[in-house]
Amino acid sequence: MEPAVKPSSVQNLLLRVILFLVSILLFRFVYVVTLRGGSCGGGDYCFFSNLAEPLAVAAPASSAAIASNPSYRALWTTIKWRKAVGYYSSVFQDLIAEGFLSSASESLCMDTAAGYEVLALKEIGVPDAVGVAKKSAPPLVVGGGEPLRLPFKNGSFDFVFAGQSLDRSKQPAYLAAEITRTLRPHWFLAVLTTSARDAYSLHSLTELFPDCIVVLSREINSMNSPQPLQEIVFQKQESAEIVRPKKGSSNHCPLPEHKLQILRSAEPLIKEEPLKPWISLKRNIQNVKYLPSIADISFKQRYAYVDVGARSYGSSIGSWFRKQYPKQNHSFEIYAIEADRAFHGEYSTKKGVNLLPFAAWVRNETLTFEINHDPDNHDVEKGQGMGRIRPIGDSNDKVLSGNVHAIQGFDFAAWLKQTVTEKDYVVMKMDVEGTEFELVPRLLKTGTICLIDELFLECHYNRWQKCCPGQRSPKYKNTYGDCLKLFTLLRNSGILVHQWW
Repeated sequence: MEPAVKPSSVQNLLLRVILFLVSILLFRFVYVVTLRGGSCGGGDYCFFSNLAEPLAVAAPASSAAIASNPSYRALWTTIKWRKAVGYYSSVFQDLIAEGFLSSASESLCMDTAAGYEVLALKEIGVPDAVGVAKKSAPPLVVGGGEPLRLPFKNGSFDFVFAGQSLDRSKQPAYLAAEITRTLRPHWFLAVLTTSARDAYSLHSLTELFPDCIVVLSREINSMNSPQPLQEIVFQKQESAEIVRPKKGSSNHCPLPEHKLQILRSAEPLIKEEPLKPWISLKRNIQNVKYLPSIADISFKQRYAYVDVGARSYGSSIGSWFRKQYPKQNHSFEIYAIEADRAFHGEYSTKKGVNLLPFAAWVRNETLTFEINHDPDNHDVEKGQGMGRIRPIGDSNDKVLSGNVHAIQGFDFAAWLKQTVTEKDYVVMKMDVEGTEFELVPRLLKTGTICLIDELFLECHYNRWQKCCPGQRSPKYKNTYGDCLKLFTLLRNSGILVHQWW
């Protein structure tokens, strides 16, 4: 006679079966929720099948094979993908509602490593869309998206979504040119940026697209940050339709809003002549409102610092510009202009500094150059080497008190115009021992002054002397009032100029 099955054994068996079935259901629930971001349909055997409708994931309309590929479907239904695709779908639907994008638009998404933007376009009914990045990510993104050459013909697209590619690019001007090349005239480009919130940055951005006009600028929510993004939509124009602003003319630069905004934020000029200028002007540097502290300078083609009257490397390049000037993480090309050959030797050991061993002047000619030390003695004491230049035969030569040597002067305005453009960011320091009263009017007359974004100018006048209270230096003929007029003229011409020392 077989032993009877104990009730406890039956109960254990039933309990195990129930636990197994529950485990299957739980596993199915976790699987679906993980892939679908919390959505669960009735056919998924979930406990909460009525909480949400299942997400429909549209595969690219151009490839039926992709639609049946489970690996793509599994990837595109993850929480990360659904969040990103949902965000860009919202952005694109707004652009469709405003007429900048349509279902027939041949569309390009820039620098989209994963392809969220491309899938978003396809899901909302813009099937002819492709992404481009440095590396391909099939089936949504093609590779070869280097800034200097995109793998597409001229005028290939009706709509280009640049996203934040310009923010990330180290060469935004070249990238912008390539984007413009691939866009058809009269069609649209959308840019998202964390910059362009001030007039200066917005102007710099629009300068990158000279063949386009801005048709929309607004703030939108960011997907990953509490800080909003600036959305700017451009429309490409035919060349004949573009009305370009006039360049700077004699004695003034244009004064658009982006320059006025900067000037309104600048520190006030010192109106009263300081009794101790060597102290007052040095302290004033603490009050300087640097342009990069006022505005974003990201959308520039190049960045240059021009030190006119550089003297030694440590005089201002090493001690001030490289250590203190706020560069917003940009690399600057540095030009040192110094006529005194006593300082030339040390520049040969300084990387990243371009030395011009000449005198900045109003034309190309040989000049007399006053120095107060032996030009062949490289052990120059601090405070020396501050030479003044004069044309040969100038009647003012009689005021020169030091050693006089011949030096080659060059047309500084012409050189500057050949070296930088309006798309570049140019910072300049000028300490030329009185020659500023010739150089600055020349820059104004030629309109070259417009190329300078920020100017630090030491103006030389017959100031009070340290040694002798009540006595003025006979070295310079100009007065403090003349200097103040020069600074005022520059600011009235749209130049952010600071009183240097």
